[in-house]
This record gives sequence, structure tokens and C-alpha cells, in this order.
Amino acid sequence: MGDNYRTFLHGDAEKNTKWRFGAPPNYDAVNKLFEEGRTKVWPPGSMEEKVQTLLKNWEMELFHKADPSQYRSIDPEKYTFSLNGRKPVTFEDLIKLGGGYNPLLQTSMPDKFKLYNPNEETAESSHKAFTTTFPRGFALEIVQAYSGPPVIVFKFRHWGFMEGPFKGHAPTGEKIELYGIGIFTLDMDEKVVKVEFFYDPAELLGPLSKGPVSDEDAVSSCPVMRNTG
Repeated sequence: MGDNYRTFLHGDAEKNTKWRFGAPPNYDAVNKLFEEGRTKVWPPGSMEEKVQTLLKNWEMELFHKADPSQYRSIDPEKYTFSLNGRKPVTFEDLIKLGGGYNPLLQTSMPDKFKLYNPNEETAESSHKAFTTTFPRGFALEIVQAYSGPPVIVFKFRHWGFMEGPFKGHAPTGEKIELYGIGIFTLDMDEKVVKVEFFYDPAELLGPLSKGPVSDEDAVSSCPVMRNTG
């Protein structure tokens, strides 16, 4: 067992990890998508490669580790999160938002216009919705790292293929890409204590509404062990 891109997923340190869905996630499919579609291959040990590993560990732990005290990339007691310049929220606030994709898709748009309403989703329903839509995963790469720790500024790319339905919209098979800027601030223990993201969620949600509306339940048959990052 192992993962080439997530150092906090397997190994002796993870033997007693409490996993949100009962077992460690399997990233084989999304790793394949990543390797086939990435635009950069960063040299081992380079700053970009280290930032990419940190980003993937951060995503994996937030989505899949059930006990925050077992996070190795994050200090939950100091952690704050901000999206597109909004007021930073604490880790406790993120839990109240439901976890998963909900903090990442916050918007001031009126509810009646929201294809995806994070206020009505849980971490589990959110995970099911997106893993159904992207059965091969939603791959993530670092396009450029502008500065190293303790304040890491980077450009990222997220992409996947809409091969499953989303909120009643039929799959289109199209590749969907999302670009953005991230800022991670690390403490002296090299744990993430502050996250800031800047991107347009419409780059993701807009294309997901292209398919015709059907009566099919978009999340009825999704195995929760498929992954996105």
C-alpha cells in the first residue's frame, strides 16, 4: 500500500487513523488522471513538488480523516480559512459549514440561483455529489509556486471529466478545469495554520449545468471511496 503523492495517507503513523468513510481512501484512479493530464512534472525535492505534496495532504486529511487531532499537515487549533477575501473562519466554523466542498463553494448568490447550495449539504452528501459527477476524480496540480514557506503562494489547476450526473443534470463527458491562487501560511512546525483561496466557483459549477435536466438522482448510487484531489 502506498501513494506517490500523499505522504500522510499510509505508513506506521496512520495505523490508528480514524477514517471518515471507514477505511483509507483509494486515489489510484485520480492519480492516473493526474499523471495523464498534468501540465507540469516537478523534479523531486523542488519547491513546487513539496508544495504540491502539501496541498494533496491537506486536501486528503480534511476530506477523509475523521479526528482532527490526527491531522499531520494542519493545526486545527490555529487554523483559519478564507475564500475570495471573505472574513477568515476558524476550524470550528468550517465544521459548522459541513466540511467537504461546502467551505470551498461559498457564495453570496441568492439560494434560488444556486446549482449547489452548500448550506443544504453535509460533508457526506457533498462528497457523493462530486464523486458521482467525476468518477475518475478531480485531479489537482501546482502550476506555479511563487514563494516558499512560511507563506506559500501558488497557482493551482483542478480538472476532471463530467462522466456522471450532477444535481439532476445529465453528464456531458466534457473536461472541466478550474484555476486559482492559494496562500498557505505555516507555523514553526510546518503545519498549515492559515489558508486563503482565490478563484471563481462558477468555473466549476457553470459547466456542470450544461447537461439536460433528468429525473435521475445524481447521488443515489455513488461509492463514497472514490476521490477527487
